[in-house]
Amino acid sequence: MQLEFHQVDAFATRPFSGNPAMVYRLDSWLDAALMQQIAAEHNLAETAFVVKEGAAWHIRWFTPTAEVPLCGHATLASAHVLFEVYGEPGEAIDFSCLSGALRVSRADGKLVLDFPLRRAEACALEREVAQALGVPVEAVLALPGAEGIQELLAIVASEATVRACKPDLAAVAKLPGLGLLISAPGEQHDFVSRYFAPAIGINEDPVTGSTHCILTPYWAQRLDKCELSAFQCSARGGELHCELAGERVKIAGQALLVASGRLFLP
Repeated sequence: MQLEFHQVDAFATRPFSGNPAMVYRLDSWLDAALMQQIAAEHNLAETAFVVKEGAAWHIRWFTPTAEVPLCGHATLASAHVLFEVYGEPGEAIDFSCLSGALRVSRADGKLVLDFPLRRAEACALEREVAQALGVPVEAVLALPGAEGIQELLAIVASEATVRACKPDLAAVAKLPGLGLLISAPGEQHDFVSRYFAPAIGINEDPVTGSTHCILTPYWAQRLDKCELSAFQCSARGGELHCELAGERVKIAGQALLVASGRLFLP
């Protein structure tokens, strides 16, 4: 059996920037264990699999070690592949996933993710998070999940602190949740961030769309504005345009196809 794959740099305006994701358009679902093996073989932050189910595309995302409930950059990459490689008609694609309904639209040369808002709450983990990050933190918030904390967000004083942070990844992996965000007011953007998730096989994610569903409501309230510019200042870096729209967050960016090929399975 042969499967076609496409690698896309999401939230990027030039190759080798933004966040790379692998995309497979399937006629029917593979076994979950096989999809996990394929994701581990590619060894990117996310490999996305999409299957048409009725009017929507069902989408699943795998890191090299685990399936995750929501991923922004690989959804952006999947929409780019469906539009540009497979000629999906119209100006929007509807996805269904573990986190509910998602939509990606084309507008002004960008792809716009329409994701559910994810509101984090204050939690008492300042000491543990500060030790793991190795920098002072102003506050720590937690995104609740079905089985406890799903994500952690640390607020620090400045963009320089975010950029200079060298976390103890072993300590980060022991914290509750999938990963740890660090964020601060930006110098040229409304806010900046980085994201570390060693517990699920991602030491640092280059650009993370889904975490901006947490960051956008926080910074919208703090800065008293609904439209915000964001930059994830990883080594590759990526710019995102975010909008708080009621209980939804709209995240816009660009994407580039950088490679295509075939996977050969016995």
